[in-house]
Amino acid sequence: MLGMIKNSLLSSVEAWPYRVLSKGEKEQLSYEERECEGGRFAAVEVVGKPFDEASKEGAVKLLKYVGGSNDKGERCSLPRELGITLWLATANGSLQQKVKVSLRIPSQFQDNPPCPSDESIKIEERKGMTIYSTQFGGYAKEVDYVSCAAKLRSALGSEAAYHKDFYLCNGYDPPMKPYGRRNEVWFVKE
Repeated sequence: MLGMIKNSLLSSVEAWPYRVLSKGEKEQLSYEERECEGGRFAAVEVVGKPFDEASKEGAVKLLKYVGGSNDKGERCSLPRELGITLWLATANGSLQQKVKVSLRIPSQFQDNPPCPSDESIKIEERKGMTIYSTQFGGYAKEVDYVSCAAKLRSALGSEAAYHKDFYLCNGYDPPMKPYGRRNEVWFVKE
């Protein structure tokens, strides 16, 4: 637990590598089209719990993993910009009770990530993807992500081709950061 807190307070910033392809604004909503690099991710799936509870449970497990709860007992020098991604299936605009919480493994461990001590955490290799992204602040909850996704969907209109059966919710800040928080909703381009 101490490693998890130390990581979130003292580590340097490392964002998920991406390149901005274009920027847009419509209906007072700014968004970007980005090309995100692939890589290795630590992921845990939480089923049968409300979104807010599931996302918190998954994030805590992943923070313990990078805080030293792994086969090497090694802190992964987690960046201050956490980049915890929630892979969500949608049903009629609301979120289903199946949430995959993932964290891109920091660069220095991409080639040889430590094995998690918690068997529910899996190391996954993911390909790069192109996404539509919009950002908002505050302590994000389910209602905030659902609202932001609806606004992004409306701003993109019918012209943009993206997967309609799921979207990604991202939180970048530790709970101890009260101001200037960054959250994003991503639609994965088809």
